[in-house]
Amino acid sequence: MWDKTTHDRVELNSSVRYLRGVGERRAEALARLGVLTIEDILLFFPRRYEDRRRLTPLDELRPGESVCAVAEVLALAIPEGPAPASALLSDGRAAVRAVWFNPHIGRVLKPGVRVALFGRVEYYNGIQLSNPEFEVLTDQPPQLVGRIIPIYPAAASLSQKRIQSLVDDVFKTYGDRLVDVLPAKIRKKYGMKGFREAVHELHHPSDARSWVKARNRLAFDELFLLQAGLLLRRASASAQRSVRSLSTGKHFEQFMKSLPFPLTRAQTRAIEEILEAMRGMRAMNRLLQGDVGSGKTLVALAAVLAAVDSGAQAVLMAPTGILAQQHYMTLHRLLAPLGICVGLLTGSLRAEERRTLLADLQAGELQVLVGTHAVFAEKVSFADLGLVVVDEQHRFGVLQKNALIAKGTAPHVLVMTATPIPRTLVLSVYGDLDVSVLDELPPGRKPVRTLSMKPEEEGALLTLIRTRVCLGQQVYWVCPLIEDSEEGRADLSSVSSCCERLAKLLPGVRIEMLHGRLPMEEKIAAMRRFAEGEIDLLVATAVIEVGMDVPNATLMVIEDAGQFGLAQLHQLRGRVGRGEAESLCVLLEGQETTPEGRERIEAMLHLSDGFALAEADLKQRGPGEVCGVRQHGVTDFRVANLMRDHKILDLARREAQSLLREDPALDTEPLFRAALMRRLGKTLQLAGTA
Repeated sequence: MWDKTTHDRVELNSSVRYLRGVGERRAEALARLGVLTIEDILLFFPRRYEDRRRLTPLDELRPGESVCAVAEVLALAIPEGPAPASALLSDGRAAVRAVWFNPHIGRVLKPGVRVALFGRVEYYNGIQLSNPEFEVLTDQPPQLVGRIIPIYPAAASLSQKRIQSLVDDVFKTYGDRLVDVLPAKIRKKYGMKGFREAVHELHHPSDARSWVKARNRLAFDELFLLQAGLLLRRASASAQRSVRSLSTGKHFEQFMKSLPFPLTRAQTRAIEEILEAMRGMRAMNRLLQGDVGSGKTLVALAAVLAAVDSGAQAVLMAPTGILAQQHYMTLHRLLAPLGICVGLLTGSLRAEERRTLLADLQAGELQVLVGTHAVFAEKVSFADLGLVVVDEQHRFGVLQKNALIAKGTAPHVLVMTATPIPRTLVLSVYGDLDVSVLDELPPGRKPVRTLSMKPEEEGALLTLIRTRVCLGQQVYWVCPLIEDSEEGRADLSSVSSCCERLAKLLPGVRIEMLHGRLPMEEKIAAMRRFAEGEIDLLVATAVIEVGMDVPNATLMVIEDAGQFGLAQLHQLRGRVGRGEAESLCVLLEGQETTPEGRERIEAMLHLSDGFALAEADLKQRGPGEVCGVRQHGVTDFRVANLMRDHKILDLARREAQSLLREDPALDTEPLFRAALMRRLGKTLQLAGTA
């Protein structure tokens, strides 16, 4: 039973079930919209607005428009059967008909009643209003017209009217409990609206200028809160990490002298930044980002050699067994001649081999470990872990690497990604990391030409494949599925059916398939055979998007290309173009390519720069999907938009830095600190949160 006592004890974090009129069914519907608490309702903002301030005279109605009008009901017709109910309306200047597919309309409307209406104008035997919303006018101001109406995200069992009424009732009852936690000096400095005023303005904007000011105030709040949290986490980590300096020595010098090619300027700059950070007495925490083929592994190798030269161990963690195997083969080939011992730890390692490897690691005899998630295991223990390198950071999420870092005493950390990250995301999601960018490709790296083909052009594509194979070159063919039965999509191609079909169409071409469900030994064997030229055409899933480096592969075919994300398409394209011959990427359209898929294909045809593609990907998909952070709630903003609000983000970061310089513990801002800990404390693992 809801009563005044219930109202008095309700807090903003109380469940919506405490609200009058919200039963179990409506609470479930609200939950599907992400609304669980009283505060969630107050901050449940409209997705758009309808400006109903202008009343349109009935003689100015035009088909295709949505209009507001005020008129008198002259006559009403409620026929029996399926025909619609209708009313003849007049505003003194003209008369028009309104129709509703609602036989009960006569219970409300009567001749002589004045009504406000909002609806779409159509032409059917004359101008008419089709199924308009209406409100019988009384002495009270109308709610339907004469103002800007908020339109909220809706669930099936919740009408717009019900949501609008619920939000208004909750704001009237509990709106005064909203607390403005933003430091007063920042609000005053920029002339910002108060928090409660800004929230109300977003629900009921008075005009465009006032709405923008309110919207920007709330976007600033979200970005300022996140930036302060990231800076606090960074400061806390730095304060706790006082480590020995790691410097380069004989192994590093010997390796650099042995390189048969010069480093790019970007590689030289990144190596200098990383080595300088590792020489300091605080642990490095750095993001290395660069486009496909920009030479990140070589830069990371420089950091590994600095650790080994200082008597410490290094670990390189990769998200897949294939990528871990590729890294191991590269590091073993380059470091074994220097007398450095490299080991590989994956979930498929045999028990006896695993015991020997872990013993060598714990004894310090194994200097460099490459592995997958298997390195998280409790039994994996290092003698002296000095450097953690995490490849494809976004695949682990923002925080997952902490379990690995805990295996050492404040090791230096280098996280890498070949998925270029827009600057706004670097600031917002990776704001606690320093950043090194590889923004140029090694000399001699030829651009990959990209084109799209229709399914009916497959004959020309097969001719192209035969030509490449006759020249001694190799081909990738990527499919979205492993087997035809996956996802119930008969229109999508699978590796198994494609491999069988191509074998019939391309007799004499050596074809093999590779996908994630194969045992690790079979994956590695297939990779090796392809790398050594024993396979002409490798039919695979997107498992090959990272970790494959075969200079002789010159043609990449991506079937049903619209099914893949932009970042994935760019990674796959980067598997070719690694040798001297001209390389080509063919985006093969599916039978039912969606408009979004077509948009991605068009972007690939016109953009080759990974950062430009990352911006396009961010616009289309959103930050959580692009960088794998959605599950952490870091970029789940109610108001802020990372593509649009980069200036607000820069301002929020500057003000957060200024505040924390003056008050590192936020002692002078207890309300802000409490809000920060409540909303992001656990997510960002800030000190003082469980």
